[in-house]
Amino acid sequence: MELVSFLWQQGELSLSEAHEKFAKPIGYTTMQTRLNRLAEKGYVKRSNSRPARYSAVIKPAHVSANQLNVLLNRVTEGSVVPLVAQLVNDKSLSASDIKEIKDIIDQAEKRIANGSQQK
Repeated sequence: MELVSFLWQQGELSLSEAHEKFAKPIGYTTMQTRLNRLAEKGYVKRSNSRPARYSAVIKPAHVSANQLNVLLNRVTEGSVVPLVAQLVNDKSLSASDIKEIKDIIDQAEKRIANGSQQK
């Protein structure tokens, strides 16, 4: 996901541009292999032009949601409460953090009251 994030920041790049601009030292062929694998998985689009250009297909929100779901399932077997409790109890929250969390809970309660579970 580091390469996908890099493409979000940089936009569409050729292999040589990606290799040159990437923050970590990585071999040219390794970069090519990783970008092509991401393209095969549908995370990155590879153009048919020469030289090929790569761009991220998936959106940051989609990745974040998937990663959070994986974390939730691995750590708390799908239960939200233990994860939220751990985060709230172990982290120093500001007044604005607490207000934002309360607003999110209020919105969830309104959805439930309206009979809708959509986000």
